[in-house]
Amino acid sequence: MFSILNLNIFNNNLFVIPFSLSFPLKMIIGIIILISAFFIGDFLAKKTEEELKPGKPYFKIIIYLSSIGSIISLILRSDVLLFTFLFIIIVTSRSLFYKNYKKVH
Repeated sequence: MFSILNLNIFNNNLFVIPFSLSFPLKMIIGIIILISAFFIGDFLAKKTEEELKPGKPYFKIIIYLSSIGSIISLILRSDVLLFTFLFIIIVTSRSLFYKNYKKVH
């Protein structure tokens, strides 16, 4: 029986994909997506400048929880969760520190 979602996170396959990618190709795709997170974070910060100040404490909480999640995903050896949490950390931190970055450049 083919299932789209496999909830057993300990076997390193959180999502079942109908085709198999090699490990280096998965890493390259993940790194490209993480690099795009920098641009997405800057774009969101530009478009939502008025929401950044009131949401600052929540952004810090999101970064903190995502950092914990990325450490746990390293322990569980789940690449999908690791890249997801790292993506969230990058986008949120770029949005959080956008004003400081804009003043420097």
